[in-house]
Amino acid sequence: MDAPPAFFLAFAAAFGAIVGSFLNVCIYRLPRGASIVWPASRCPGCRRPLSWFENIPLASYVVLRGRCRTCRASIAIRYPIVEALTAAMFALAWWYYGPSVLLLSRLIFGCALIVLFAIDLEHHLLPNAVTLPAIIVGFALSFGAEPGWLASLMGAALGAGLLYGVAEAYYRIRGEEGLGMGDVKMLAMIGAFLGWKLTILTVMLASVAGSNRRCRTHRDPSGRLKYALPFGTFLALGAAAAATVGPRLLDWYIGLL
Repeated sequence: MDAPPAFFLAFAAAFGAIVGSFLNVCIYRLPRGASIVWPASRCPGCRRPLSWFENIPLASYVVLRGRCRTCRASIAIRYPIVEALTAAMFALAWWYYGPSVLLLSRLIFGCALIVLFAIDLEHHLLPNAVTLPAIIVGFALSFGAEPGWLASLMGAALGAGLLYGVAEAYYRIRGEEGLGMGDVKMLAMIGAFLGWKLTILTVMLASVAGSNRRCRTHRDPSGRLKYALPFGTFLALGAAAAATVGPRLLDWYIGLL
């Protein structure tokens, strides 16, 4: 631990970029029901297995200019964005939390949010393979870090119950599904990591963000208005905000009462 702080920040960022590369694998393969460990990464266009030097986070995309070395098919811009975002998250989390159980909890939570955001944005899907294990992990880590096991348990129960009640009420009133069970499980996951107070804040922030979607709507064949962006994307953004600035926001609000 005698190395300068900048070294650890750089190491955290580099490790985060590597993790981001794995998150890209999850984002691409989970919606397709494919294994995230086998086979090795390959070009979606020509199906050629990628060499090790084509898998270097961020650098390979820049060197290859966003195209496959063989077939010249374009590589989605999502890949470097996810890698850069994860690298920044790891560096900032290390700087803010330091080595601790809470650091581990926040990083796992952040990785889950990135995967869920990207998959829901593209496929309107929130995979059980992410949400269900993350509920267990979030609750287990709460025994050694915030929010504590009781608040985590209450958060998971509140998260699941709150959205399930909204979804059930919407279905009975409108006769159609407004929220999927994936949203319910995702909010339970958020509650397990953040506790019940920040879960309520997450729903409030996500609802405010999701209420201003007029420019991103379309009408289905029956003429009803449909939203192009699924609610899981707003839950991910709301949860990210709640995890970072949520406690200060709550303290500010309570101070006004």
